[in-house]
Amino acid sequence: MKRKLIAAVSVAGMMVGVAACGNGGDDKAKTDAGGAKEITVWVMDGSAPKAWIDEVNKEFSAKHPGVTVKVEEQKWTGIQEKVTTALSENNPPDVLELGNTQTAGYAVTGGLADLTKDKAKLGADAWQKSMLASAEIDGKLYSAPWYAANRVVIYDKKAYEKAGVTPPKTRDEWIAGLEKLKAADPASQPIYLPGQSWYVLAGFVWDEGGDLAVKDGAKWKGGLGTPQAASAVEFYKKLQSFSTAPKDKDEANPQQSTDIVPKGGISSWIGLGWEAGGAEKALKDAGKEADFGYFPIPGKTADKTSTVFLGGSNLAIAERSKNKELAKEWLALAAGKDQMTKYAAETKGALLPNQAGANFTPAAGSFAEAMGKAGVNGKITPVTAGWANVETEPNPIKEFMTKVLNGEDAAKAGADADKEIANRINK
Repeated sequence: MKRKLIAAVSVAGMMVGVAACGNGGDDKAKTDAGGAKEITVWVMDGSAPKAWIDEVNKEFSAKHPGVTVKVEEQKWTGIQEKVTTALSENNPPDVLELGNTQTAGYAVTGGLADLTKDKAKLGADAWQKSMLASAEIDGKLYSAPWYAANRVVIYDKKAYEKAGVTPPKTRDEWIAGLEKLKAADPASQPIYLPGQSWYVLAGFVWDEGGDLAVKDGAKWKGGLGTPQAASAVEFYKKLQSFSTAPKDKDEANPQQSTDIVPKGGISSWIGLGWEAGGAEKALKDAGKEADFGYFPIPGKTADKTSTVFLGGSNLAIAERSKNKELAKEWLALAAGKDQMTKYAAETKGALLPNQAGANFTPAAGSFAEAMGKAGVNGKITPVTAGWANVETEPNPIKEFMTKVLNGEDAAKAGADADKEIANRINK
């Protein structure tokens, strides 16, 4: 799948001004010029394969003769402002796709319908708990998880074979393998790891039992000035020592998949599925061979892979929708096992469906196989509207990482970052 499919897992601004004036609960359907009932569904460009969305709408229409489903594809660029405006109007889209880190912001401002009483109808018991976390705020359900994706280690099979390295199962094995790679080819980077790949660091923080921010009474506080975060960033520092990547840049600046890896001299790197595909295409376009292997980011012990950030999308219903009951029927179909099974097959395992029972069986050795193994240990960033402020640049998590990589004490750098995180997240 293309980058645009995953690109909105991060939020770059606070959603404001979505007031829920009126309950929007009138289920009198909107009508087109011919008088037929109609519901409107917004999906992001690249998220819903045409064959799949046609199947969902066909099944829906069979149950609701005369009701038209109007599907409108949206672009990620500027989507937050567009959704904020739409949810404040009298005729918003009935169903809409939201990035999983965006959902809380729209929910707390009153823009999304409360679906708590509809859990059984929607099939919520079958949804993956790690994905469900982004759809619930203060015990109430405001969306259905749809799909997710996570990062894995992408490696050059020839480089690993030359160094006698096999995919590791633990952190210690991982470091030992990087040392072998360095000895076998001193001119290459055993791993390309920029200093500010904070999604990777987040997984290590979670592995240590910590978090990026935690609830403290009625407010939030940062979690980087803790022993858990210090251990996590020290391990990240050890990994990063095998790379010559800049300590003050992230994986997108420069873009690792198209600007770095295709130049050669990279034995491994950490990325998403679209990045692996982009690197492979860039190498082939340059007349070079692309022979990648994939493995989950190793955990502290062999029985559990590292925790990973689970980015993806949810499907929600606008509070002001005039077709809520029809929208819930459509949502139940789209997020249900039958259609999610078809979705996973249509995307060929490039994305994780919202329930384990719908998983696509990927090819052995594929990116999808590695992603699926790691995805069961997925988590998301703190579920609160204020988290959007934390991710805006300059990102205090990134600054924390660069400081530590440049030699500053982790506890001091973490304490400074926590002050900024608390200031932003509680706004």
